[in-house]
Amino acid sequence: MNTDSKREILHGKHRMTCSEAFVETLVANQVTDVFGIVGSAYMDALDLFPASGIRFIPTVHEQGAAHMADGYARASGRHGVCIAQNGPGITNFVTAVGAAYWAHSPVVVITPETGSMSVGLGGFQETEQLPIFSKITKYQGHVNNPRRIAEITGRCFDRALLEMGPTQLNIPRDYFYGDFEFEIPRPIRIERGAGGEQSLDQAAELLAKASFPVIVAGGGVVMSGGVTACVALAELLNAPVVNSYLHNDSFPADHPLWCGPLGYQGSKAAMKLLAQADVVLALGTRLGPFGTLPQHGLDYWPKDASIIQVDADPRMLGLVKNISVGLCGDARASAFALLTRLQQRKLAGNPALLRAAIRDEKQAWESELVDWTAERDPWSVKIAKDSPHLHPRQLLRELELALPDNVMVSTDIGNICSVSNSYLRFKQANSFFAAMSFGNCGYALPTIIGAKLAAPERSAVAYVGDGAWGMSMGEILTAVREHIPVTAVVFHNRQWGAEKKNQVDFYNNRFVGSELSNPSFAEIARSMGAQGIVVDRLEDAGPALRAACEAQKAGITTVLEVLVTQELGDPFRRDALSKPVRFLAKNQAFL
Repeated sequence: MNTDSKREILHGKHRMTCSEAFVETLVANQVTDVFGIVGSAYMDALDLFPASGIRFIPTVHEQGAAHMADGYARASGRHGVCIAQNGPGITNFVTAVGAAYWAHSPVVVITPETGSMSVGLGGFQETEQLPIFSKITKYQGHVNNPRRIAEITGRCFDRALLEMGPTQLNIPRDYFYGDFEFEIPRPIRIERGAGGEQSLDQAAELLAKASFPVIVAGGGVVMSGGVTACVALAELLNAPVVNSYLHNDSFPADHPLWCGPLGYQGSKAAMKLLAQADVVLALGTRLGPFGTLPQHGLDYWPKDASIIQVDADPRMLGLVKNISVGLCGDARASAFALLTRLQQRKLAGNPALLRAAIRDEKQAWESELVDWTAERDPWSVKIAKDSPHLHPRQLLRELELALPDNVMVSTDIGNICSVSNSYLRFKQANSFFAAMSFGNCGYALPTIIGAKLAAPERSAVAYVGDGAWGMSMGEILTAVREHIPVTAVVFHNRQWGAEKKNQVDFYNNRFVGSELSNPSFAEIARSMGAQGIVVDRLEDAGPALRAACEAQKAGITTVLEVLVTQELGDPFRRDALSKPVRFLAKNQAFL
């Protein structure tokens, strides 16, 4: 085995066991951390991890392991890796791999399977593992011969970065054994270009002639390391920059051209400015349908604007919105290429008018947020009237002001977590992690644990509703046992808020399955070895969060159980619901 601290790649052919070849290929791809649950299916390889400088992080649940790998990948830009026992251990990965797929995270999902000589016999812990992941991975590598274990392992790592998404490495459990001559494949890293020259010229011409250009900065800006390029391009154009949905870290929030995020509970300033655009540069974004829906009563997507879309995946170009120019390219490279072309052209936009429009819309939105201390719909007004608990919006503002500058934040799916889109602002990239279009519960805590392991010098905070917390809080044990300190803010309102809002708006306040009765989450946290704090006064929220982030430096994980009212934000899925019409006469009086 290669135990050199420099972790050099073995050159030439060497005789070794299949497990050694597998682990050497991990070493060649600079893998230092693997998340999972121990299992007999891959124990021979696991035994080699410590000698190879690979840390195994045992989690509470396999879904948590894959979310941690996702967070690790998104925070570091490197591969996130997870592994588990064949059969039920592997099927537990599915939800988290779906989230990684829509986040374009280079996660390598290692799936040992039942032995090759018993496939199809219905043996213990057997299932077909390739079909399960076929629609939520970018590439599936199946080791069909033990002599190919290094080759196919290497290919899965290469494809995860090349295809920008999770890959599956499927290995029959008996193929970890035996010894052969292996050559460890050198990693292949492909440099991405800026796009076609003609398309770049066309895009530059449109931007030069634009009187009101707007840039939509997406996840591709973050993944390409393209924030600096995006800033330079925006400054040249004096263009407002809006974040695509759940990519609030794609442009620095302290820059005067930053206007905030689109999508559910996003920035009205961003939406109103985008509505005025005559040219939209969609930089590193697929312009997903949910992130461009009307919001705050604003149908803000400009109907007559020319759209320039930049995406590294050619299949995304023009998929959701009709485009004028499509650039199949890296967001960073494309931004620099456009910058060079525009520096040679006369620009039509009026800098003073653009900057004034940005300033006025941002001030108006900020004033509205300051005054928006509680939800205004009749249900929320009634329910919060006599509640002793905290208004969610007031709380989110206090938390926003208390977050450290270098913080990483993950958000779960749910009502209050989604409303936080109005308040989460970041000065640097690789700071915001959400479940994206997959929208699964139980995402935030394990993801932020993975991110913290990748970036231990940064503060790490998860926002979680009490429903989603029930799915994921077991991973506090992982954080404590493995000394990966994080802070979880749990919004305790005793309900599945997003679905309850639908029952208020569409089903005449008939609450089926949406109300919860919970114990003290702070007490549970303390029993797990973490610090558990109840926050029930607004003035305590900011100091408690600051103290919890500071405690991370001492290795302490904290759960802040925040008691909030049952106020509800806008319906999360208004696009998918309508008032029901019932035809059963016996139910008319009830309905």
